Amino acid sequence: MSTAQTTPEVLWAQRSSATIASKNVVFLTISVPDVSASSCKIDLKPTSLTFTGHSDTKKLNYHVELNFYGEIDVEESKTNHTARDIEFVLRKKDMKEEYWPRLLKDAQKVHFLKTDFDKWVDEDEQEEKADDSDMMNQYGGGMGGMEGMGGMGGMGGMGGMGGDGGFGGIDFSKLGGGDGGMPDLGDMGGEESDDDMPDLEDEEGEKEAEAEEAKGETGAAHKIEEVS
Repeated sequence: MSTAQTTPEVLWAQRSSATIASKNVVFLTISVPDVSASSCKIDLKPTSLTFTGHSDTKKLNYHVELNFYGEIDVEESKTNHTARDIEFVLRKKDMKEEYWPRLLKDAQKVHFLKTDFDKWVDEDEQEEKADDSDMMNQYGGGMGGMEGMGGMGGMGGMGGMGGDGGFGGIDFSKLGGGDGGMPDLGDMGGEESDDDMPDLEDEEGEKEAEAEEAKGETGAAHKIEEVS
């Protein structure tokens, strides 16, 4: 097995709050396809995160180290392991309204770190965003109990959203029309209204009249045969 290491792509976004801890978080996603829980190690500390993992299908060894701009609360942070990536909701230690100016302590840009635009909102638009910090509740386990690079201890709930089978994080309101509701079936082409449907009572009356007429014709024919 190759010992060469590849730095995975890391996506991040954040929320901030001086009063609500669940809204004072960093969203972090490490893109590591086909890395099982048993083949990766995570070391989360108040000021840093170190990840190492191996993908059997891609034959790659992943490794990344992140030194955070500010401190996080390890015990209150959570994670979710899927077939495509490892997602974190890291609780910021300091309760502030202001955003972190960046994720990393060092201001130098790194090529593997990108903004997660699916989760990102501007600092002054946070109140208009749905309470997506509830994603904390969708993740199976906390980060507490992890010591050094000792593996996945304390993450017993990693299977909470196993693979891609769950619907967590999907905003179903975005799947319909502009107002988030189901489209009006009355506005969809090809549908007939009740006014266009034939009157069932009239149709039954016509059938009865036709039956009586046919019966009369049959009787007349029978009498003609008797006379002849």
